[in-house]
Amino acid sequence: MATASTNRPSPERIYMLFNAFQQTAALHSGIELDVFTAIGSGTNTTALLAAKTGASERGLRILCDYLTILGLLTKEELVYGLTPDSAIFLDRHSPACLASVAGFLGAEWHAQNIKSLTAAVRKGGTVGVHGDNTKPQDEVWVAFARSMAQLTAPAANFIAQLVDAASGRPCRVLDIAAGHGMYGITIAKKNPSAQIVALDWPAVLSVARENAETAGVLERYVTRPGSAFEADLGRDYDFVLLTNIFHHFDLPTCEKLARRVHDALKPGGKAVTLEFVPNEDRVTPAAAAAFSLNMLVGTEAGDAYTFAEYDGMFRNAGFARSDLHDVPNAPQRVLVSEKSQ
Repeated sequence: MATASTNRPSPERIYMLFNAFQQTAALHSGIELDVFTAIGSGTNTTALLAAKTGASERGLRILCDYLTILGLLTKEELVYGLTPDSAIFLDRHSPACLASVAGFLGAEWHAQNIKSLTAAVRKGGTVGVHGDNTKPQDEVWVAFARSMAQLTAPAANFIAQLVDAASGRPCRVLDIAAGHGMYGITIAKKNPSAQIVALDWPAVLSVARENAETAGVLERYVTRPGSAFEADLGRDYDFVLLTNIFHHFDLPTCEKLARRVHDALKPGGKAVTLEFVPNEDRVTPAAAAAFSLNMLVGTEAGDAYTFAEYDGMFRNAGFARSDLHDVPNAPQRVLVSEKSQ
């Protein structure tokens, strides 16, 4: 939410930050009530929205006005409309709709974790209930798998491009901590000769298999249940996908996993890592750098690591080199780390 532009000191920013939780709540309510989808379909006044949703006209007027202030709706007299962002990402009729992410990012345990930030700062790690990501925690990761798949499209397509999936060359791909499975599934959809092995906890893999079946690649999609640190990963992969797993752990633990990946790759094979990678100053770019706070309140020792830290980790694990790529239209970056021939 914008604040007044002035060269003089003002408490306005501080006031707005104290109330920033209202923005999250308003977005969540808008999704829960399907306000964005309704408005996109022409249900665009408080009277029409009340009839559609069963909520009160007064409540909808105040909520929709607030969403307008946030820049997620427009308002002409008494008629609301969608902005370009909400039309693409919050209307459920849009193929790029991200409303499902509320099922994970809006979970109550996230809010409880951030409310304990001071205690986490004092401790140097989470004081919450879901901080040990070496355990299955089905409630958390099944919710993740069912909620977050739609968010992956830009990065999944970019990774498929980096591994030259469109070439159609036969390849074996290991997808570690596969979750919803969409990174491996996207490669399989673009390359009919790709064989995917997905590793995750058993309950999570059931979601990945559903997605593989929907995508029409189930016959080339094998699941391997277990821990990334303990399960038999197999051997001779062309690519190993490491999407959003390293940030859960400290660097020595990450390096342990990187060594396992190195052993699982064939000579010349590549580890493909998707992560929030801040610059060396750790405050830019904003989205990647700010992700460290999530890891402080949500994990025992996780972080958003810089490229220098990843590069050193992969070299220590035996990789010859790592290259960094920006994902278009997304806050994350991809590292491609190559095993020597």
